[in-house]
Amino acid sequence: MSTFPAPTARAAVRIRAARTNNLASVDLDIPRHALTVFIGVSGSGKSSLVFDTVAAEAGYQLNETYTPFVRNRLPQYTRPDVDHIDGLSPVVIVDQKRLGGNARSTVGTITDTYSYLRLLFSRIGTPHIGESTRFSFNDPAGMCPTCDGIGETLTSDVDAFLDPDKSLADGAVKLPGFGNGQYWYRQYADIGSFDPDTPLRDWTRDEREALLYGGAAAERLGTRPPKDYEGVVERFERIYLHTSDTLSDRKQAVLDRFTRSGTCPDCRGERLNAAARSVRLAGRGITDLTRMEVTDLAKVVAAIDDPHVAPAVHALRARLDAMADIGLGYLALARPTATLSGGESQRIKTVRHLGSSLTEMLYVFDEPTVGLHPHDVRSMTGLLGRLRDQGNTVLVVEHDPDVMRVADHVVEIGPGAGSTGGTVVFQGAYDELLRADTPTARALRRRPVPAAPRQPRGRIRLSGARRNNLRDVTVEVPARVMTVVTGLAGSGKSSLLAELAERHAATVLDQRAVAANRRSTPVTYTGIGPAVRKLFAQAHGVDAGLFSANSRGGCPECGGTGVVFTDLAFMDGQSVTCEACGGGKFNPEALAYTIAGLTIADVEALTVDEARHRLPAPDITDALRHLADVGLGYLTLGQPLSTLSGGECQRVKIARELRAATRGTLYVLDEPTT
Repeated sequence: MSTFPAPTARAAVRIRAARTNNLASVDLDIPRHALTVFIGVSGSGKSSLVFDTVAAEAGYQLNETYTPFVRNRLPQYTRPDVDHIDGLSPVVIVDQKRLGGNARSTVGTITDTYSYLRLLFSRIGTPHIGESTRFSFNDPAGMCPTCDGIGETLTSDVDAFLDPDKSLADGAVKLPGFGNGQYWYRQYADIGSFDPDTPLRDWTRDEREALLYGGAAAERLGTRPPKDYEGVVERFERIYLHTSDTLSDRKQAVLDRFTRSGTCPDCRGERLNAAARSVRLAGRGITDLTRMEVTDLAKVVAAIDDPHVAPAVHALRARLDAMADIGLGYLALARPTATLSGGESQRIKTVRHLGSSLTEMLYVFDEPTVGLHPHDVRSMTGLLGRLRDQGNTVLVVEHDPDVMRVADHVVEIGPGAGSTGGTVVFQGAYDELLRADTPTARALRRRPVPAAPRQPRGRIRLSGARRNNLRDVTVEVPARVMTVVTGLAGSGKSSLLAELAERHAATVLDQRAVAANRRSTPVTYTGIGPAVRKLFAQAHGVDAGLFSANSRGGCPECGGTGVVFTDLAFMDGQSVTCEACGGGKFNPEALAYTIAGLTIADVEALTVDEARHRLPAPDITDALRHLADVGLGYLTLGQPLSTLSGGECQRVKIARELRAATRGTLYVLDEPTT
């Protein structure tokens, strides 16, 4: 364990009166140049302190050093509710948000390892074809001209376009906008070339060809279409396929429904043109190397002994070894970043920062051991220590005792969640924590009591699973009991369960966000919104829509969101509490009615635990009981679901399933204790 001086004005990040979210005017000195781990029960305020206060203020102050034009292109930070913070450094946030990205973003491109590979091939590959851009599938010099470097081609699924048993008037064309009377429908039904009331199965071949493709078939029709006529397929491909615009979610859904993707017939998925594919290094093409696991690729790179490329080999080996050390040795550089989990994404980001020469930085991590097998946790803690030893300050929100054990300083926020948390209940060394009287300390000292396992009733069989790295796996999962699937990171656990869920129609409860907008709350998601509105409506004899912020009851100034967002062009946009409703979301008419002394806005401000005792309706309290059962009693009923963590999102989903009480369902949960 590293030693560090006692926190002073110059050796600490000093926080005074932090009130962000549930923080109760917290005063805290965090030692600099140290690894500090923040612990506490879920919802206690750890993230509010570390991310929403310290990291947000550091990011905000750094952004203020740039011009308004530049700030508009930087990550946006909301200034925290705190009296004073000093001792900050430029912040790097390493969270669990998925890297995402488009089809061109891979593990190799995001970690720069592919850049080093391209450099090696351009220098010592045979035959020599030119600079490293000739091996880039994101550059016209190297990409396959057929698929533009994607590796796949997208074609229209024409069979899915039409319902031959219907007429145009009845909706024979399934594409959006072709319903009777809609815009695209009129472009075909009103030109006189087609009978809108005859089912397509009774059309001539020329009529069907003309409808789909235009061209010569349209010229042969009795009534020729206008000169600017487009067939349905041509129109679809122009709007959805041959466009440089970013597709909306709605258009993307249409694209997914009416197209087929397949391996590019020219490059066969390698993404590169013929010249780039012909170059060999150590007997392999560059795509062969990117499809190898990182651990195997590292061995190939280590065998390259050419002084002309020694610096590139050294840099590439360092990146590959770091990925292996952090538990990502099973990945291939060709893997798309969009397929990475939150934990994998976080570790990829960590690898990127390890190669940095910057010091005096502030690194903030959100549960970096999520998804890691205990075998790999030590590697992660070693990387955190390396960042600290480079002269940086490292803050970690974590639940894993192994991470607490290597910390220089431990801070526990609590004692409870929500309104019962938000205070510092402990700070000091890990050894001192073990002797403290805090929720975390008591949990660490508690010995697990072995339970008698339940007996299975039947088996669920999965045969010949070959997804990803699975090798023709056949298993029988015990039915009517809880089965835990374990193994090293990347061993195939998720692949096995994904295959099981697909074949047996399982309900998957993962940590993906449950809502994408501020209007979704625990009330709306769990389905108790109608019951709450009905309670008010029946008590006062008025319409239930009056008690919906998304309907008649919403504040007209903010549209029922409680906040007003102002776009300041090149400066940071500002989100402020609506002055008209004070953030309550409802208009005065809705607020004129009360139940048990509570307005509808007061109800949304209640926590789940408070609402269970104050709302006089069994169906509401029963539904809320399930949220409390999964440890979410601290959530307020009106809290936007977009603000929840991945673990909280998963528990909200579990609570909804508990309320549905469906018997005989196969559930698949992804690390529910996160």
